[in-house]
Amino acid sequence: MAAATITSNPRIMMGKPIISGTRITVELILEKLAAGETVAQILGAHPQLTEASIREALAFAARAIRADVVYPLDPSPT
Repeated sequence: MAAATITSNPRIMMGKPIISGTRITVELILEKLAAGETVAQILGAHPQLTEASIREALAFAARAIRADVVYPLDPSPT
């Protein structure tokens, strides 16, 4: 994979953002990193990924949460 690109297609993984040419979601990559997996471990489990595709997933997530949306962290009403 030369250049990692994030795509979304309603017919693939229910439209979740994925690494182009794979069925690996940005969500999966983020979950694995949050669980403590290293980039090397993720690459070992998913050889179709590259370090660049993992960085692109992180960049995509950063852009997604940069939107002017409030994400409530406490479910109790104020």
